[in-house]
Amino acid sequence: MGQVNQSLPYQLKSLLDTDLYKLTMQQAVRQHFPDATVTYRFTHRDKDTFFSRACVEAFRRSLAGFKDISLTSEEKRWLATTCPYLKSDYLDFLEQYRFQPDQVLVNFTPVSEDGQSGTIEIDAKGLWVDAILWEVPMMACLSELYFCIDATDWDYHQQDENAQRKAEVLLQAGCTFSEFGTRRRRSYHTQDLVILSILKAKEKLPGGGIFSGTSNVHFAKKYNLTPVGTIAHEWFMGVAALDGYDNANTRALDLWEQTYQDVLLTALTDTFSTQAFFREFSQDRDRACRWPSLRQDSGDPLAFAPVAKAMYESIGIDHRTKSIIYSDSVTLDKALALKQQCDDIGFTCSFGIGTFLTNDFRTRSSGYKEKSRALNMVIKLNSVNGKPCVKISDDLDKNTGDPQTIEFVKRKYGLTI
Repeated sequence: MGQVNQSLPYQLKSLLDTDLYKLTMQQAVRQHFPDATVTYRFTHRDKDTFFSRACVEAFRRSLAGFKDISLTSEEKRWLATTCPYLKSDYLDFLEQYRFQPDQVLVNFTPVSEDGQSGTIEIDAKGLWVDAILWEVPMMACLSELYFCIDATDWDYHQQDENAQRKAEVLLQAGCTFSEFGTRRRRSYHTQDLVILSILKAKEKLPGGGIFSGTSNVHFAKKYNLTPVGTIAHEWFMGVAALDGYDNANTRALDLWEQTYQDVLLTALTDTFSTQAFFREFSQDRDRACRWPSLRQDSGDPLAFAPVAKAMYESIGIDHRTKSIIYSDSVTLDKALALKQQCDDIGFTCSFGIGTFLTNDFRTRSSGYKEKSRALNMVIKLNSVNGKPCVKISDDLDKNTGDPQTIEFVKRKYGLTI
């Protein structure tokens, strides 16, 4: 592969160029909280990374073009067939949906003497049911522009070979995995290349593990794959902010089941810490029986399965009937270690792999020896109806939201402050 495509600004190719869980959550929000207003806030965790004024201006121009994107009739038909849990009235709503660029405020604060390099602040606001779709394509857009304009010491050298090699290792080890890399991908082309490379590996090793699909709905349609995803932290964050933190996990799961009944029941455990989640989850044995899988997304992944096993055993459920999805910074070494642990303990496991597939590059100037660092960024729900939203991660340095509310929630759930 050759040089990076420098065409600007970024163009969103499809409304479906997003993660499935944004659509599933949008349907649930539309059912339960159609009038809720929200704000989303961007956070970049690497404080030594700055953006150029040119990059930020290109980002603004790109977001303005999102308004021209809509669901096509063909895409609507495909969703109706492939995702039957998305109801016809929701698909009608999605067909009429348009991005509203005036919902997004982008501020650039110079830090260099010439005023050309600085920090970026991004806030999105509006009805929850509308603003919810900004997060994923907006992050993908910023990442692609940053690596086209600011951090250009890279190219696609051996990216297809590297992605195929990673997939072959996973398949040979008997792993089940999906591609989760939309939000922080290096580029649209990278994700396309990665999925094609995985499919080549799958064709080469048909009897190994399982490539279960991609979280990206557009690429799932393009390559006839299963779109993968259920629920994200913002659902729990929003429900808790609206209705209070007493039994917030339980209420969030109740509302989710009202929308999806017996499908898409993968429980994300770490919005207010896995400790707090398991405490509530284990109070309802029937629900723990109904929900077939758990998703681990922060903290020490090797600590998760033993604790989950103990939780299930405490309420008389055979943990061997359950599965765990690992989705936090999964690499080959991590996946292989977790697969071995789950095999030993008796859990079925699978992996959602993101940045390691779609933003794992080396600098051209180093002869492809030194890493070209991905952006360490998130966009999180910041408030609902004026009430602050927080996430209490199993990684203490990943807590996000209003500091006073974070301390309140940690006390509420008996977490170490």
